[in-house]
Amino acid sequence: MRVNRSDSILPIRLLRDAVLILIIIVFISIAVNFFRNREAETVVALMAEAHSSKEFKGVFIRDEEVLTYSGDGVLSYNVADGGKLGINTVIAQVYPTDEQISVNREKAGLTRRLEILKKIQNPGTLQSAQPASLSANIEESYRSLIYCRDMKNYPELKNLMDDLIVDMSTYQIITGEVTDFSKQISDINDELAQLEVSSVKPKEQIKSSRSAYFASYADGYEFELGPDSINTISIREIEKITDRRSTDKTVVGKLIDGYGWYLAGVIDNSKKEYNIGESVKLRFDSGSDTYDAVIKNIRDEGDPARSIFIIECSAFNYDLVQHRTETAELIKNDVQGLKVPRDAIRFADVTETVTDPESGEVSEKTVNCKGVYIMKGEQVEFKKIDVKFEGSNYVLSKTHDNDKSYLALYDNILIEGVEADEE
Repeated sequence: MRVNRSDSILPIRLLRDAVLILIIIVFISIAVNFFRNREAETVVALMAEAHSSKEFKGVFIRDEEVLTYSGDGVLSYNVADGGKLGINTVIAQVYPTDEQISVNREKAGLTRRLEILKKIQNPGTLQSAQPASLSANIEESYRSLIYCRDMKNYPELKNLMDDLIVDMSTYQIITGEVTDFSKQISDINDELAQLEVSSVKPKEQIKSSRSAYFASYADGYEFELGPDSINTISIREIEKITDRRSTDKTVVGKLIDGYGWYLAGVIDNSKKEYNIGESVKLRFDSGSDTYDAVIKNIRDEGDPARSIFIIECSAFNYDLVQHRTETAELIKNDVQGLKVPRDAIRFADVTETVTDPESGEVSEKTVNCKGVYIMKGEQVEFKKIDVKFEGSNYVLSKTHDNDKSYLALYDNILIEGVEADEE
């Protein structure tokens, strides 16, 4: 029997052609996926923190009392601005000239050194001192010094420095590095005797009549901007108030009641971002510290985009009593969430299962949801987002660990390459 050669070759050719077509399809698929992946820009969903804040002109409202004196002489202050006063605390003394103030300051410094040296030389101090305990005290005092410096607790800082000097000097004596400080004590006594000849007593003493905080200036707003004004102050008044200092030579400064103070400002609250009673933080241009505060009142004069905020705070320090007006930042609580670029946000129809709260009946409905597209392997999926914070070019989305329809940590968010409606 004779076999037709063309009949036997045909199946081989068909098989070869099929293999070639499959190879071409595979290469085309690889190329398409390669270029698609190159074009599809992605970003990984990671946790981030942000806070919402608004900058505004803040006006300090405090319960203040101006202190004056005769104006005859030069003031020497015993209390720093922001310092706390007790009843009958000596705030300032009046001397005839600046020279007398310099003499008295030098005397005060020498007297302080003398008291420290006498404490070191005290037999009781030396007998009870042990190298190990002194070394531990020195280390603890150093740590406390750093803490007080960071907290700006300057009165306590001075006391800790004195304690550190005593401990270090006592350590030098009991370890034999020095014998004693008798020569230094004698020299200081001689200097004090010479200064005593040229020193005079103050002409006046200004004392506090009650417990309060102190500021060494007045600005003329003390009677206008008391606690009673928080319910009546207008936008126009806030905008007119300036940061100034009185030139009256009889002014010593002012007492500030220590129960707290208020900050008034005009802020846009048209989106109802802030509420009365809400806890916030304040930061001022004069420093980097933040202060806990509470929104006491919000009212407007017809336009919620220009609402009057009254914010209450109880903190006191040097920086907080230096100004009547200052640029302030109102900060809400920090927000955490998955960071999503605004360019990646899309809308898509999603089928959701809902349960009727009364009947318990389960049904499905289609909802147009805000979300992003993610790359999962070679597949593109839509994931919903729950926006908790909006920045200029990004949003923070709340995590939903038990709901796979929402964006999750480490998902690859597609920025481009998806045909969808923009936000």
